[in-house]
Amino acid sequence: MKAKKIEQDHGRFHQIVRGRIKENLKRYMSKGELIGRKGKDVVTIPIPRIDIPRFRFGKQETGGVSQGEGEEGDAIGQGDENGPGQGKQAGSEAGEHSLEVDVSLAELAEIMGEELELPRIESKGVKTVETVKDRYTGIRRVGPESLRHFKHTYKQALRRMISSGTYDPEDPVIIPVRDDRRYRSWTERVVPQSNAVIIYMMDVSGSMGDEQKEIVRMESFWIDTWLRSQYKGIENRYIIHDATAKEVDQETFFRTRESGGTMISSAYKLCQQILEEEYPVESWNIYPFHFSDGDNWSVDDTGECLRILQDTLIPMSNMFAYGQVESPYGSGQFIKDLRERFATEERVVLSEIKNRDAILQSIKDFLGKGM
Repeated sequence: MKAKKIEQDHGRFHQIVRGRIKENLKRYMSKGELIGRKGKDVVTIPIPRIDIPRFRFGKQETGGVSQGEGEEGDAIGQGDENGPGQGKQAGSEAGEHSLEVDVSLAELAEIMGEELELPRIESKGVKTVETVKDRYTGIRRVGPESLRHFKHTYKQALRRMISSGTYDPEDPVIIPVRDDRRYRSWTERVVPQSNAVIIYMMDVSGSMGDEQKEIVRMESFWIDTWLRSQYKGIENRYIIHDATAKEVDQETFFRTRESGGTMISSAYKLCQQILEEEYPVESWNIYPFHFSDGDNWSVDDTGECLRILQDTLIPMSNMFAYGQVESPYGSGQFIKDLRERFATEERVVLSEIKNRDAILQSIKDFLGKGM
């Protein structure tokens, strides 16, 4: 009975925590604190204080305990040395703090999906890739030494010595011979696996400052969390660009200092090259995300970008997403050019991100169609 009661209390607490996360989701999305608390499969979330249900006694008009003589405001017991209305001296007890709970990334994605009303993703094109996995299912007499099962080998040697009368309880030494050796056996099984690749591209030219890059970093975290909940196998690639583009690792992507001019087509050409060489469209669900302040080098380069998108990147992708982060130095023209060219293209999703508070709506812009 106690165990059942504990399970009920744990379930209730879990629902309270989920509710608090939903209430504060916009604040979590606009701050980078969760990214620093992210582990391999979980993230530590600070939750505002949760009041545990308890009895509270109401006021009594007359009679009852502690209803003796005295006037309102009189000190109780030995009194307060500081006098009425005075603060207390510093103490040694801990104050009230936020509660920190570990939430799996899968559950965090589920909470985000419920709060933002995100539809489940339906993979387009070939939905699955067959992956061969080995599973150890039994024991056999032959096999490589690396798969020798020591427990079964020992038991077989013990049986043999007992049956042959050579086992001595006073001197229980078990020496396996070759015929005693047992090895793990395995079978191959084909497992369908949904695959997706996300290619993050970011403008790191002189007009993109630290604040703009931090917004990209936070939004990428939430996009990644949702997509990983939708696909079993997922890969991330990262491209930075100013006047030229190059592929980098995740840490470099978020920490590169801004410099130079902007030529967006350099990023689109590199993205196209990576996809054509490594991610055949019939086997992969493809999601390019590009973040910039919308300031491009020239009208000619913008024309080249539109050509690459129309001829290659959009046909290859489940969705092409462009997020324009507002910057005091960027012109913001690029998103206007994209709207004009791809107004009726469902696979092109555009979002303007004015500040951190706009991250939640931007994610809904990108993910709200189910892709």
